[in-house]
Amino acid sequence: MNVGFVGVGAMGLAMAAHVQKAGFTVVANDVDPDCLERARAQGMEISDTLAGFAGRARTFVVVVATDAQSESVTRGLLEVVEPGSVIAVAATNNPATMQQLARECAEKGVDFVDAPVVYGLDGAVKGNLVSLCGGKSEAVEHLRPVLMAYSRDVIHLGAVGAGQVGKTCNNLLHWIHCVGNYEALLLAKRYGIDAQRMREVLLQCPGKNGTLERWDSTRFTWHEKDMDVVMDLAQSSDLVLPLTGQTDQLVKLLSAGMVKELLYGTEAEYLGKTVRPLDAAQGGLG
Repeated sequence: MNVGFVGVGAMGLAMAAHVQKAGFTVVANDVDPDCLERARAQGMEISDTLAGFAGRARTFVVVVATDAQSESVTRGLLEVVEPGSVIAVAATNNPATMQQLARECAEKGVDFVDAPVVYGLDGAVKGNLVSLCGGKSEAVEHLRPVLMAYSRDVIHLGAVGAGQVGKTCNNLLHWIHCVGNYEALLLAKRYGIDAQRMREVLLQCPGKNGTLERWDSTRFTWHEKDMDVVMDLAQSSDLVLPLTGQTDQLVKLLSAGMVKELLYGTEAEYLGKTVRPLDAAQGGLG
């Protein structure tokens, strides 16, 4: 089977490499010539344009960043792919975008699956992502051998859009944990306990979470986009989520640099205040 990969940046190329190792022929496309050259260097076939996929693949994985890019790529593919083809979008997008693209694909006799992944670039490199899928059962099963090449599991959550809802739930917990972790370690630091030491201790306690385990590598790259999707889904469904609203505001104040200072510096910043350990005269533990 030939598999078309649209988007072979760092994450997409890692995913495509696992698919290639699994015995599939990968045809790669990207708007960045350097990305295409790296794909070519790994022995992948190249399609310089979406039109170049004509007759070369019937199964596609789209690894882009934004809803607009997913729309552009999917609609471009619909101009050239054959009926019976399957398009999977592995990007993190709004479920409504996925549903609209699924309707457009159906009009051309093409199956559409939203298949966002969790565990990020590290998971892509190691080939142990989890693919959360929404779409027809037969389309997901068609894709399963391809997705399993870079995933530890492929989970079918329901109709088109369900994969994105699942990814959004994961993202919400991640950003809630980011805020909670920061405040918990800030409390420890204020009372003179080394924040990194406290983190190591908490990883042995019931309060541990996956975000805390990867705290050093949380880059705060997509928090605004992720939380925008959460807030849109809540508002569109008339759902009141007070903690989500607080997280939406607070996580925008954090950064990877602030986490590094908290863990390894002598002081930390939060809500416009510089926080240092208390001395004994101030009520500290010293």
